[in-house]
Amino acid sequence: MSATRLYPPVLIAAVGIALFSLMDALMKHASIMIGAYSALLIRSLIGTLILLPFYRARQSEWPRGERLRIHILRGAVSCGMAFLFFHALTLLPIAEAIALSFIAPLIALYLAAATLGERIGRKAIIASLLGLIGVAAITVGRLHGDVTGWQSVEGIVSVLVSALLYAWNLVLQRRIAQIAPPAEVALSQHAMAALLLMLAAPWLLHLPGWGELGILALAAVLATISLMLLASAYGRAETHILVPMEYSGFLWAALFGWLFFAEKLTLPTLLGGVLIVIGCLIAAPGREPEQVAV
Repeated sequence: MSATRLYPPVLIAAVGIALFSLMDALMKHASIMIGAYSALLIRSLIGTLILLPFYRARQSEWPRGERLRIHILRGAVSCGMAFLFFHALTLLPIAEAIALSFIAPLIALYLAAATLGERIGRKAIIASLLGLIGVAAITVGRLHGDVTGWQSVEGIVSVLVSALLYAWNLVLQRRIAQIAPPAEVALSQHAMAALLLMLAAPWLLHLPGWGELGILALAAVLATISLMLLASAYGRAETHILVPMEYSGFLWAALFGWLFFAEKLTLPTLLGGVLIVIGCLIAAPGREPEQVAV
């Protein structure tokens, strides 16, 4: 494939990842203002309203049977994943949270082995060790000299549990992608999260002001556009060419964290993020990552 033909998909993927990172920054602001629960619920409702017309234009029937069961399970998993991640963003710099979340593909290797019977090779073990060292570097750097140590522990635990759920979500994504179209998969993620979160709305919901509502609407639009851009990019270029672009999210997170929240990129975070990314690239050099907007 010529360089001329490769450039547009790479550019499209880069823009998609940048928009995802900007969405995370917007969700961090909204979560600080009204809480991660309220921010996620309202964004899920807006995302559902955005995607519903696309789905109905292409599908005449609602999912049922096994397909519906997987949608419900995946919706519950992704809901917990997103809530914990956005909660972690209120306690940690965005770059640290993103770097820690990169451990998810390594966790997915072991979940796939346990649930799908896939074999774990020597590369996966080496990659896992690098990932663990990276997590340790970020954790030590966060706790060392931090006066709000317990908040840091809570944030780190939240993002690591979120990464575990994200890894499970990747396994479920492989299953649902075989039996449902992309619009249905994206819609179900928003809709199932909204339905589950609404159960606790009478007790936990904090209504946003017009400013926060506008930010959440923009976050929902960015998440939807990002999914479409990345789906387009991966449909036009080989996986190994685009995979490195996934980790450009760390650089965008550092930039947006600095611009919007005056967050500094520390050496332990940079070192840990690099080790985790190297581990992911070693473990899955030819595997196509499933895009899941949180």
